[in-house]
Amino acid sequence: MTATADPRFSINQMTVKQLGLPELVAACVDSGVQHIGTWREPVQAYGVEAAAKLIEDAGLTVSTHCRGGFLTAIEEADRKAAVEDNKRAVAEAATLGTNVLVLVSGGLPAGSYDLAGARERIADALADLAPYAADHGVRLAIEPLHPMFAADRCVVSTLAQALDIAERFPAHQVGVCVDTYHIWWDDQAPAQIARAGAQGRIATFQLADWVTPLPEGVLNGRGQIGEGSIDMRYWRGLVEQQGYAGPIEVELFNDGLWARDGREVLAETVDRFTEHAC
Repeated sequence: MTATADPRFSINQMTVKQLGLPELVAACVDSGVQHIGTWREPVQAYGVEAAAKLIEDAGLTVSTHCRGGFLTAIEEADRKAAVEDNKRAVAEAATLGTNVLVLVSGGLPAGSYDLAGARERIADALADLAPYAADHGVRLAIEPLHPMFAADRCVVSTLAQALDIAERFPAHQVGVCVDTYHIWWDDQAPAQIARAGAQGRIATFQLADWVTPLPEGVLNGRGQIGEGSIDMRYWRGLVEQQGYAGPIEVELFNDGLWARDGREVLAETVDRFTEHAC
């Protein structure tokens, strides 16, 4: 029998994507989970307003909404379309009652080798998006992804790079997402967490473990907490030393977990969080 979840534990919807939203909400209530990190596609499929009501009526809160971003396009029409889509994501987050929209910035456009230029286009887009989000009570959280994703998913690979962009905007508009899976290897990350904390820019904190060997589908290779190489308590301690006191989200992309019963995976994740991250 799983113990009641830690009050700061949040389950990201992708960790148990085999559960429909009503099933996930019911499982969270049964397990004492108080927070859910939502994803756009399943929320849109269910209906944003209906999802917000379902979650609120169950007494749960939305820790973050994922994901915005993909802002590195070169062509003007594509850039405008991306900004408009992100504005829709902001509106969804506001409807769901969360003040954090996580941004995965986007990879290199086809045929481009210009990482610095791609990062500048992210900042250009945020000049439009950040005030819009703030007007809706939502803060944008730039999430650096492991460098292996720089080509196709995220040209922002370190917390330093994320903060270099975020610092162009007020802290209440743009912060960062600290995800153990993506930053644990970086010996500069502790100092960058302190930098983010000093400015009040730690918008959310996510956990996933690094397992070896990496699976063939690297994107879906995040390990269950306690299975791999990351000291979760160490990283939790770092963000808490900088004043972060919000929900701690477990976000796992893992084909093996998705093939199992979702309620069983949720119960296991609650237990592993208690064992390895508390």
